[in-house]
Amino acid sequence: MFTGLVQTIGIIEQRDRDRLVIHCPDLVANIAIGDSVAVNGVCLTATYISDTNFVADVSPETLGRTNFGDRKLKYVNLETALAVGDKIGGHFVSGHIDGMGKLCDRALIGNSWELGFDAIPDVARYIVFKGSIAINGISLTISYCNDSGTNFRVAVIPHTYENTTLKDLDIGSSVHLEGDLLGKYVEKFLRLGNPQQNNPSYPPKTLVTPAFLAEHGW
Repeated sequence: MFTGLVQTIGIIEQRDRDRLVIHCPDLVANIAIGDSVAVNGVCLTATYISDTNFVADVSPETLGRTNFGDRKLKYVNLETALAVGDKIGGHFVSGHIDGMGKLCDRALIGNSWELGFDAIPDVARYIVFKGSIAINGISLTISYCNDSGTNFRVAVIPHTYENTTLKDLDIGSSVHLEGDLLGKYVEKFLRLGNPQQNNPSYPPKTLVTPAFLAEHGW
């Protein structure tokens, strides 16, 4: 479990078919073999550690759902897993991304940046105004979204912009997106008992209706 507060930026020094070698001298002292590390928001396991690098195995499933296979990807956001008693400065981030998005526009407003993204429907269903989303592992607040959630914007303060890989994105760059974990549980609870909603590609039909509320005294 993570909180979406990036601790440092790592450099992918080597990528093979099934592993990444990541240079991060500032962070390796806090990583042990077997530890979970969020790499651009994706939970990976450290399998080897040197004085300056760590190695993480990458499964075909992960390669198929992320942009780790993109040879142009060089810089990655890194965060070690939460420990009991740590501050949760962002929101709960599992490191299991829901899908990909793309940067569609960028604007400097005052001293902060406003970034616009397009999201696939599997992610868009969890996007709500003023809700939380993890973009490449960064906990951000949604400042605008259309009704479907397929287009949304986030406001980024200078500190976050300069200390993450957001500054390195080009228009059209792909990003990892993870919706709010709590929203997924709410969706599941609302779907329970309705056999028409076994297919997760359909949005949930709420079981809370005016008749239900009236029956229970509301």
